[in-house]
Amino acid sequence: MRARFGCRPREAWRHAHGWTLQEGADRFNSSVGAAGPATDASLLGKWERWPAATGRRVTLPVLTVLADLYGASLEDLLDLEDRRALPESDLRLLRHQTTGVPAAAAAPAASVPPAPDVPLTGTELIRTAADGSAEWTQWAEVANCGPISVEQYAADARGFAADYLMAEDPLKVFGQTHKALVKVWDLLYGHQPLAQRRDLFTTAGYLAAMMAWMTSDLGHRRQAATHIRAAMAAAETAADPGLHAWIAATRSKLAFWDGQLRAAIQHAERGAAFQAPGTVTVLLHCQAADAWAEAGARSEAKNAFSQAEAAAELDLASAVHDKVGGLFACPDGRLANYGSAVYLRSDDPARALSHADRGLAALQRQDIRPLGTIAQLHITRAGAHLLAGEPDGVLDALSPVLALPAEHRTAPVRQRLRDLARDAAGSPMGDSTAGRRLQDVVQTAVREATLALSLAGPDSDWIGDHD
Repeated sequence: MRARFGCRPREAWRHAHGWTLQEGADRFNSSVGAAGPATDASLLGKWERWPAATGRRVTLPVLTVLADLYGASLEDLLDLEDRRALPESDLRLLRHQTTGVPAAAAAPAASVPPAPDVPLTGTELIRTAADGSAEWTQWAEVANCGPISVEQYAADARGFAADYLMAEDPLKVFGQTHKALVKVWDLLYGHQPLAQRRDLFTTAGYLAAMMAWMTSDLGHRRQAATHIRAAMAAAETAADPGLHAWIAATRSKLAFWDGQLRAAIQHAERGAAFQAPGTVTVLLHCQAADAWAEAGARSEAKNAFSQAEAAAELDLASAVHDKVGGLFACPDGRLANYGSAVYLRSDDPARALSHADRGLAALQRQDIRPLGTIAQLHITRAGAHLLAGEPDGVLDALSPVLALPAEHRTAPVRQRLRDLARDAAGSPMGDSTAGRRLQDVVQTAVREATLALSLAGPDSDWIGDHD
């Protein structure tokens, strides 16, 4: 591993076992137990990189645990760089452990001062300089992954983005995405040709942005913000306008669900300025429209949605496809969902109903049918019937939502149901039999979903779906 991939000794032994940094740290902690020195993926990586400036000095107790873990000797885990940087006391102990010579006996030899460095001159200097270039050339030509591996991780990212929208167990997809992201990070600690390295940074950026989106959905906003900062750092190296735009869309989503509507609009507008290929610009205009509508600015909301429709027509005409897709795509069904919500808040039931019907029809034609979007479209249809004074159509429109498994009634779905019940209570049908029944049905549906999600854990109450 050291010769082929140019790894430092401790990193080479871990890779030889096929372990990621996190897996190595977990095995280390399991080996030492509660009484030993604990580590994590970051610290293990620093031990591997030492004595580089980004590393941390590895101690003899740590080396002993690593040697036992890898089935190696202490000598195997050290190279000349390590020995030059180790304290003399550690070197004496190493000599004692590897040769059996008592430390006291080894001390006199160690006390002899080393010979002073003599500057190289003449032919010896020229040969040494050439040897250095030869060593660097060997390192430059070696990579820890190839183009097929790079493409595989990009394909994995596309798979996770699609699976997440339809997953019965979204947390499982979250875990798979995280595992892939850690593997890509591990590769980036090593060496690749520049083109492949840029592709890896692009994949890392998309995976980190997906992690931010999913983490937000799982109710952890602060941790979601940490993931999005990692995505932003990757995007700086990747230089991919699509990645920059999807990061802006993710930041807009995080701001919207945090109640920061102005920030949500600003992120969406900045993301649209990248003019990235694919449907990300469509989504960004939709997000701006959604935030304007939530703020009660109807004119701005309609204008932003018109821009989204224009961008969708342009994308269709140019036949440009999304690099990732799934979660990071805005097909017609998703576009129509935003439009139906904008026109419902604008007291235009006919247009809201038209967009909702168009969205449901579009989703039936898609291979990926996100349950959250479908539920929201049905709730919008119910709201349009309520606004149009058609109480009989309200409960009929809600039937598909009520038939959903409780755990799929995510927080946006539950909030839309509550909003519908509130609007019904303030409408002419509020005191009618149909109005009271609607409120009872909605309260029961929300209560069932809340209970189902609480059984999965205290932090499983979702604050977002894919929108």
